[in-house]
Formats: sequence, structure tokens, C-alpha cells
Amino acid sequence: MSAQIRLRIELRSERFDPAALLAQWQEELTVPCEQASATTAAAESVFIGRMRPTAADGVALTALELEHYPGMTERQLDRLALECCTRHGATSCLVLHRIGRVLPGEAIVMVATGADRRGPAQRSCQELVEALKHDAPFWKREWRSDGRGEWLNGNTPL
Repeated sequence: MSAQIRLRIELRSERFDPAALLAQWQEELTVPCEQASATTAAAESVFIGRMRPTAADGVALTALELEHYPGMTERQLDRLALECCTRHGATSCLVLHRIGRVLPGEAIVMVATGADRRGPAQRSCQELVEALKHDAPFWKREWRSDGRGEWLNGNTPL
């Protein structure tokens, strides 16, 4: 089944416009490739996560710094995406994830999945977002308004 999934994983150090990249991705999906059928998914699910302006304790944040292990991170994201899509029957998956310094309000992650029905599209998207939060090898440091940097342990609740 994974041979039929059109998949793209990108790590970006620069800010991105989710709407523009989603439109570009959707256009690419209408062009046939040897790995996927030329049909457009009947249902799509999209998640965009942005940097919060405050820490869990309410202190204002000026930035979030995301570090990763090049090569390993991409392989892990690819594995997580393929597993989620295969399990739920999704036919396409786009994962864009920031690395480096992110400012409040900027997009950190975008996940877009496509399938022949809304259920598989929504389930694969939701599961993949949770997998990225818990299983992707990113290390995050919040930069507080007082200039202190604090590495995060654990993940934010749903």
C-alpha cells in the first residue's frame, strides 16, 4: 500500500506560508507520478500548528528554537507518515516542519493528508500530528521575554 502514497517531508529553517504551499501541493497531486494514481483525493485534512505567544506558565515568549539531528529526523518523519497513512488508507501526505528559530504566530508544522473518504483523511492527519509531537526527534527551547532560554520536557496536552 505504501507504494501508492504520494509523500513529501520537508524541514525548513525559514518561515513558510501554509496556504501557498498547500495550494502548490494540491496542484502537484493532480500530476501523475509513477508512485501514485493521478486521481485527486476526495477528502483532505489539514493541520497547521503555530508558535504560541506564551509559555505554559503564562510568561511571554519571544521565540522557540527547534533543533534536530539531520538525516535521522527526516527518516523518522518519513516512517511515521508512511505508517499513519498506510494504517488509515491515506493516499497523500505532506509534512512541513520548521527547524531553527520560530517567532510567535509563525507556522511550526503543517500536515496535509488526502484519502478517498473524510474518515481516513482525518484519522491519518490527527494520528500523524500526535506522532510528530511524541515521536519525532526535535528538541525545543522556549525563549522568554526576560531573556532566559528553557529546554522543554514532554509535550503540550491535546
